[in-house]
Amino acid sequence: MTVFRRADSLSRMDLPSLLDSFRGFYRRPAAGAVQAPGRVNLIGEHTDYNDGFVLPIAIDRHVVALFAPREDRLITFRSLQADGTVSVNLDSPIEPGSPNWANYCRGVTAGLLRASVPLTGCDVLLDGNVPLGGGLSSSAAIEVATALALLEAAGAGGAVSGRDLALLCQKAEHEFAGAPCGIMDQSIAILGQAGRAMLLDCRSGQVRQVPFDDPGVVLLVADTQVKHDISDGGYAARRQQCHSAAARLGVPALRDADEARVAAAGRQGALEGKELMRARHVVGEIARAQTACEALSAGDYRRFGELMYASHASLRDDYEVSCEELDAIVEAARGCPGVHGARMTGGGFGGCAIILAEAKQADSITRAVQQSFRDRFGRACPIFATRAVSGAGKLPL
Repeated sequence: MTVFRRADSLSRMDLPSLLDSFRGFYRRPAAGAVQAPGRVNLIGEHTDYNDGFVLPIAIDRHVVALFAPREDRLITFRSLQADGTVSVNLDSPIEPGSPNWANYCRGVTAGLLRASVPLTGCDVLLDGNVPLGGGLSSSAAIEVATALALLEAAGAGGAVSGRDLALLCQKAEHEFAGAPCGIMDQSIAILGQAGRAMLLDCRSGQVRQVPFDDPGVVLLVADTQVKHDISDGGYAARRQQCHSAAARLGVPALRDADEARVAAAGRQGALEGKELMRARHVVGEIARAQTACEALSAGDYRRFGELMYASHASLRDDYEVSCEELDAIVEAARGCPGVHGARMTGGGFGGCAIILAEAKQADSITRAVQQSFRDRFGRACPIFATRAVSGAGKLPL
């Protein structure tokens, strides 16, 4: 995608400037604005499409969509990071097309029409500071922001909400962007709460909000600047391997297996090779996510950190979605005083790692990890601190 600026070049959204840009592009003022956050998954990686558990937070990096209704049946989309305008005719079939970033917008528009939302024409301007390709779910942020903008422009705010809106946005990403993502990213973008991590049961949709607002603890996000794209085949291959493993185990999804059953299948030859490795990661990660939730609830950051390290090792060895840069960040963090735990976050193949640490030592940890990364790779590793914020909603103009 080319929609978003990097977090290190836009530390916070500048709404007045965006309003000026909207007026410059469309020759009239914006009627409203909405935002949707990116996310960090604390633990529970590649479990969402296996009906498992995840523990994400919404972070203080957002996609903002400004909008104003039109009198015709056209919806126009612009991005501050791309040239030109993309138009969608509400009275014509909507298909994927070029540029690629606009497919998230096209897919959401098509989904809202299928849901019988009475959309109207409008102009939309997008901008954001969720790191591109960093595993922090910039795609879900644009989907949710687009959906809220179109709903508000049509005077239909709330017509589709909660899990229904998350499922609609997920389907848009599947069908229009070719990315077979799970339901976590859209769910946390919509349902996230300030100061809370969200344990999501990806099968039932049940949510448990867990306090994550201890001022003595900080979450650092380290960006390898190695780009990943879950539509490039690696993600889809692992998803298929998981589904095949579940079928061999005779269960609806890997959620319904456990570590003992997977180990027995491996010994008996019912599971082998990549399928065994993927299943071993998923069932272990589902258990880790639930245990980590209890540790977080109890303020047991040492235990939580141990689970983070175990998660990273499993993603590296059994799921094979880490990379040299992510491993280097985790190992550098492990050697720093004040670090509770570290792991890669997101789909993998690059992107970001997270570090859970004592707040009073955040600066020294950041410097140490950045220096280690530069010594090894000869380039910078941007690191920012983040916190759990509220999910998507309207912005006051």
